[in-house]
Amino acid sequence: MRTNFGTGQPDLFGSGPNAATLANSGDRAAEFSLFAQGEDLAPAAAAVRFMETLAIPEGPNAGKPVSLAPFQRKFIEGALAADIAAAVLSIGRGNGKSAITAGLGLGGLLGVWDHQPRREIVAAARTRDQGRIIWDFVAGFAASLPLDLQRRLIYRRAPRLEIEFEGDGGGHVLRVIAADGKSALGGAPTMAILDERGHWALDRGDELEHALVSGLGKRSGRAFLISTSASDDTHPFSRWIDDPAPGSYVQEHRPSPGLPADDRESLLIANPGAPHGIGGSINWLEAQAQRAIARGGSSLTSFRLYNRNERISGESRDMLITPDEWQHCETDTLPPRQGSVIIGIDLGGSASMTAAAFYWPETGRLECLGTFPSVPSLLDRGQADGVAGRYVEMHDRGELTVLGDKTVPVAPWLAEVMRHVEGEHVSAITMDRYKQAELSEALNRAGIRAPWIWRGQGFRDGGEDAERFRRAAFDGQVKARPSLLLRSAFADTVCLRDPANNIKIAKARSTGRIDAAAAAVLAVAQGARIAAQPQTKARMAWL
Repeated sequence: MRTNFGTGQPDLFGSGPNAATLANSGDRAAEFSLFAQGEDLAPAAAAVRFMETLAIPEGPNAGKPVSLAPFQRKFIEGALAADIAAAVLSIGRGNGKSAITAGLGLGGLLGVWDHQPRREIVAAARTRDQGRIIWDFVAGFAASLPLDLQRRLIYRRAPRLEIEFEGDGGGHVLRVIAADGKSALGGAPTMAILDERGHWALDRGDELEHALVSGLGKRSGRAFLISTSASDDTHPFSRWIDDPAPGSYVQEHRPSPGLPADDRESLLIANPGAPHGIGGSINWLEAQAQRAIARGGSSLTSFRLYNRNERISGESRDMLITPDEWQHCETDTLPPRQGSVIIGIDLGGSASMTAAAFYWPETGRLECLGTFPSVPSLLDRGQADGVAGRYVEMHDRGELTVLGDKTVPVAPWLAEVMRHVEGEHVSAITMDRYKQAELSEALNRAGIRAPWIWRGQGFRDGGEDAERFRRAAFDGQVKARPSLLLRSAFADTVCLRDPANNIKIAKARSTGRIDAAAAAVLAVAQGARIAAQPQTKARMAWL
């Protein structure tokens, strides 16, 4: 992602004395001659020394020598340490990620620390245009090399973006490829740059990553994975950070979740370049945060994902409720179970979850439980659904249970649901009419005596229920304990609109499990209808 050069302050790598007249000086040529001779320097030391001989290629500080910020120097030293095969950098947008790796790519092409013959550097990005950003940075940095080195560089823009270096035996090349795994098969790169890895398409992105990493092993190459945070903990880029493989170096600049978007200290955590003139200033970031808060919705979500480097869904479609909006409903101190309770039920099949939500309209208390059959196991099911160990974590937190073999037995499950609110007055059980026959039989078999409310999930009933749920949540009438089950469900719940602008809820992704959200919508909407009914006074007559 292109670094912001428009702040009017030292940018990209900071500032230093003007180097426009030094680009081809004898001292500079002498430094490069040391690299060409293979001076006995550790790779990290050679890389740092090399990058600080380059000049900033564009922006208001063009021509000034690179001055590495502390976090950039730390990443280079960690990434090029001995026995490191993959280096991961997660940081907010505009902090010089692409520029750092472009400088390392140029150093790898010239053989600053790696003197293998016929070196191959691959810069992979989601699209060719995205990859061109790194190519442009490499070309810009190369313009500050001594003239004898510049003459040995050949630039190609078609049919593929490439830079070839004819010195040091020749045959060295840096090429840009898009996120199509087949384009990397059979290669043997000495360095691979995976730009914005957290935002590649899952299927093709994984294919390309596997092709590159397996190719690097042929020549003891290094991979550099750089990106803002992925949208959730289950993305492959998140797993690189949370569960690093042996031989990995990880540097993540991510603040704690749940903080205000304009919190100054956490903005500096995600944007460590701001104090050094890299990207936007802290005042600019605070102004952008306040504007995102005022706009809300996808603007706030995008700011948290890209500028605060938080793991949050960047879903731009109409969400039922955004993560920020749902956080306002979470509380560590739940209101009491007071008054009657309404139970919302979403019955699943063998693959989907079965969920029940419990809502007390008088106090706004919301509880939710999910259930899966025992086959396959929660861990295997999580791998198939693309959420890794999230289901296991939900089970450990007491939010998810296992019942039955390959399907959840409805009548025993309903008995467990009623046991959860034993002693409470159940004013209604609201359910999807799609499985009315099956649920009716199970309710009778379980001996449950409570009013049954059947609702559709289309644009008519579903639209009303979704809007009533939103209104209750925005008005502070929904209070729930922090729940991974509900957070995951609402993160995967979007709204579809018909030509008349009516809405109904749907999955954001095919393997998303929104059953808990659907059950919560049913329960809260029915609670809102009951609360809206006028209270009639009982009349008594003596006979």
